[in-house]
Amino acid sequence: MDVVERLIAERGATAQLCVLSDGETVCDEAFGTTPDVPFLLFSAGKPFLAVLVHRLAEQGRLALDDPIARHWPDFGRRGKHHITVRQVLQHRSGLPYAHSLARDALLAPDWRRSTRALAAAAPHFPPGSVPAYHVLSFGFLLGEVVQRVTGRELREVLREEIVEPAGLRHTALGAPRRIPLRGAGFGSAAVRQAVFNSRRFRTAVIPAATMSGTARDLARFYQALLDGRLLSRPGLAMACRPSSDGELDRVLGLPVRWSQGFQLGGAGGDPARPRPMGRRSSTRTFGHNGSNTCLGWADPDRRLVVAYLTNRLQGGLEGSPHLCAVSDAVREACA
Repeated sequence: MDVVERLIAERGATAQLCVLSDGETVCDEAFGTTPDVPFLLFSAGKPFLAVLVHRLAEQGRLALDDPIARHWPDFGRRGKHHITVRQVLQHRSGLPYAHSLARDALLAPDWRRSTRALAAAAPHFPPGSVPAYHVLSFGFLLGEVVQRVTGRELREVLREEIVEPAGLRHTALGAPRRIPLRGAGFGSAAVRQAVFNSRRFRTAVIPAATMSGTARDLARFYQALLDGRLLSRPGLAMACRPSSDGELDRVLGLPVRWSQGFQLGGAGGDPARPRPMGRRSSTRTFGHNGSNTCLGWADPDRRLVVAYLTNRLQGGLEGSPHLCAVSDAVREACA
C-alpha cells in the first residue's frame, strides 16, 4: 500500500482509507485524523438510501415499479403521475431538480419546502427518457416514499434497516458536528463555507448529501452487501443491473454507467477518461463517488472493498484523476 499512501499524502488532505479483501482488513489508515472521525459523504452516501429502498421492496412494502404518486398522491401533478421509484433510482425520472441545482441547494436543509417544490414541479425531461443526475432530488423523492411507506422518520428507518444490521458504529444521516472541509474547485469560497460546511446544512436531513460516516463503516456497508446481509443475492443483482451504459447524462454532461442506485465500473463509453473506481474496474464493480471527495466501491469478482474519504471538496472533473489513481493503486497492491 506504499504507492496508495504516497498518492494520498501528495494530495495534502485529511483522509481515511479502508480496504477489505475477502472480508479481511488489508488497510485501515487515517491521515491527519483518526479512524473513528466521521466525514460528510456527499453523494457517496446515496447507496445507503438506494439499498434501503431495495430492502423495503424485498420485504414487500413497496415495488420498484410503483408510481411515486401511489404513495405520495400530491406528487402526481404536472405530468409526474407515471414516474416510478425505479426511474428515480436510475436518475431517469426527468426531475433532477425542482427549480435549479443552485436554488434546490438553498432549500435543501428544509425537508418540507424541498418536497413541496418537487411535488409542484414539472419534469424537465420526459420521464424514463434520459439519465439526468439527481444531485439532491434523489434523496428527497426516495426518502419521502420511504417515510410514507413505513410511517416513520427516514433517520430511524435507515438506522434500523441498514446501519444496525451492517454493524456500523459512526454512520448517520446528518453530520454529528461541524467538520471543516478543505475546499477546492467547487464554487466560490463563500458558497463552500456558507452552504456545504455550515452547521445547518451538515446536520440537516438531506439524504442525497448529508450521510456521515467513517471509511471503516463505509467498507463494512459494502462488505455487508457482498455477504448478503442487507439484500438477498437476487436483490443485489437487481440493484446492480445496468440502466445506463455510456449514455450522456444531461446534468453532468458526461457518459455514465449506472444501475438501480449505484455507479458502475467499466469504461462507460470513454476508456481514456479517469473514473473514480479506476480504469481497471470491472463492469460488475459497483459503488458511488461523492463530489470527488469520498468514494466507496465493491468488486464482487475479486471480493475487494474500498472506502476512501477526504475533506478536500473538489467537484467537477478535477478530483477524478486522483480517485482513479487511488482505486487502481489499491487494485494493484491487492493483486
